[in-house]
Amino acid sequence: MSLHVFTASPGFSAEVAAEPGGGHLNSCFACGACSGACPVSMAVPAYDPRKIIHMIRLGMEERLLTSDLLWYCSGCRSCVPVCPQDVGFADIMTVLHKLALQKGYISEEQLVEKGKAAQVQGDLCVSCLTCVRVCPWDIPKIDQGGVAFIDPTECRACGICVGECPAQAIVLNQAEDERLLAACGAN
Repeated sequence: MSLHVFTASPGFSAEVAAEPGGGHLNSCFACGACSGACPVSMAVPAYDPRKIIHMIRLGMEERLLTSDLLWYCSGCRSCVPVCPQDVGFADIMTVLHKLALQKGYISEEQLVEKGKAAQVQGDLCVSCLTCVRVCPWDIPKIDQGGVAFIDPTECRACGICVGECPAQAIVLNQAEDERLLAACGAN
């Protein structure tokens, strides 16, 4: 048997709760209803919303913000209707994503590598504005050179722009959680 030692960040829970959307953390009493309703948790047993809440409260900042599990939440919000406290777990995950980026636990380039953000290949972009028109969140923009640009910190990795780009100038890597979910569905 081995012990896993971690350095606790005592103010981490308060830091998460202070961010917009993070206040939901204070309403959660860890009943586990979210974990039972989470489609990702059903397919990837290592992903457990209740466990993530516990990790925040225990101050496991570095361990949580460096974990690939942090990026598995699909934002489907299936957890909200079953929660007796109306906790928006997806909002808490958004706060964690923001903190991971701000604190340098992950870079914008790593988001693209992990398949959590689409990227425009500038040399292939024909500036047709299709990506700008089809994105439901208005994330693609046209830069000073007339080429589309997607801010990786804002991208939802939905793949709509990738599928609609007539020049095939936008790429989105397959994310590990998507690979695991696909493997689960094949069985």
